[in-house]
Amino acid sequence: MLKKKLMLLNPFGSMGADSEEILPEGGLGAVAAHAGVGKTALLVQLALNAMIRGKKVLHISLQDPVNKVSIWYHELFNNIVQQLGITGSHEIWEEILPNRFIMTFKVEGFNVPKLKERLTDLMAQNIFLPQIVIIDGLNFDEDVRETVTALQALAGEHALRLWFTVHVHRHEEPAIEEMPSRLATMADFFEVVIKLLPEDGVTCIKPLKVKSAFPPLFLDPATMLIRQQS
Repeated sequence: MLKKKLMLLNPFGSMGADSEEILPEGGLGAVAAHAGVGKTALLVQLALNAMIRGKKVLHISLQDPVNKVSIWYHELFNNIVQQLGITGSHEIWEEILPNRFIMTFKVEGFNVPKLKERLTDLMAQNIFLPQIVIIDGLNFDEDVRETVTALQALAGEHALRLWFTVHVHRHEEPAIEEMPSRLATMADFFEVVIKLLPEDGVTCIKPLKVKSAFPPLFLDPATMLIRQQS
């Protein structure tokens, strides 16, 4: 019953789909924002939502060590269960934890052939078969078109739903319709682009490219949880 209660709290349901269905299989999505605004927090909640539903999530961090990424998951999970008033959640946490695998690379050491090799090892030995992949920290300041093209092919090959965080500089002028300039020339790669905008003490979740409209959402600055605006 406790797990079912958690499943009913789907922060992405307001976007018109369960978390894993916002993207089609083989599809790419991006969450763009300034540093420290909540890109990782948003995608960790997407991952938790999927994990609760029995989906396998591979979280690839190019910046933080495994223990720091793990803390993100644990703290946000605790915030969710506290918000719902759920007690005895430790059993649920232990049950969903095998649905997540954290992989780290140094930024300069990350490339698609290396990722494919490590992913193939996991899948060939039936250690972990991901359905959703988060790549946190890819440097879009550089020309990553070749990398994203290869990742798109990888997502298609394995029917993955692939999410990126995109760092937007504070001085950066957006392109058309507030699309970050570093994504504007690559928008065709992405089925979904979401931008996080701090406004009046909260962080607004603004869809720049989605398959269906959703009501205004924001990240609560105290808990970093997704909420609907009242």
